[in-house]
Amino acid sequence: MRGRSGRRRGAPDTKGEILAAARAVFGERGYDGASVRAIAAAAGVDPALVHHYFGTKEKLFLAAMEIPWDPALIADAIADDSTGVGVGERAIRTFLSVWEQPAGRGPILALLRSAMQHETAALLLRQFVTRAILGRALVAFQGVPDGALRAEAMVSHLIGLAIVRYVVKLEPLASVSDEELVRLVAPVLQRYHDGPFEPGE
Repeated sequence: MRGRSGRRRGAPDTKGEILAAARAVFGERGYDGASVRAIAAAAGVDPALVHHYFGTKEKLFLAAMEIPWDPALIADAIADDSTGVGVGERAIRTFLSVWEQPAGRGPILALLRSAMQHETAALLLRQFVTRAILGRALVAFQGVPDGALRAEAMVSHLIGLAIVRYVVKLEPLASVSDEELVRLVAPVLQRYHDGPFEPGE
């Protein structure tokens, strides 16, 4: 008599198989195009099992890409105006808190390097930044004229800084202290938030 067929409820390496399927599906479809259902199908498991192990698509992406920090916490820190400092300083200090940790730097460095060479990786990074970080950080720009454009300019500045400081390692920017970098960059980031800007027609 044949045994029951169907999707597995769980197995010793099910989590690893889900992660492998997620990497493949994210790579083929991008962050937006990948769905938990499609990843579950590729892994041969029920979507509920994916949610059981990882919770959300965003958290699955973080695990699949081996990114050990939560973008929600980063965006919330940038948006938190109860700290008594401007959004520019909050942004650069939060940025440094992530990048100056070797464990947190490695995976995102790999993704940045890949994005500079491969369109698929660039698409993944672009969609992830847009949905997971920029979307949340927009809270800090609510009520600000051209807030979406200003927020995107700030995030692009930080991504460029990451490439120059940690990927290209251009001196002296690569070796300047955190506090010097805060003093140098925070006013620029603050200008993205509330500096004068006249959009073209």
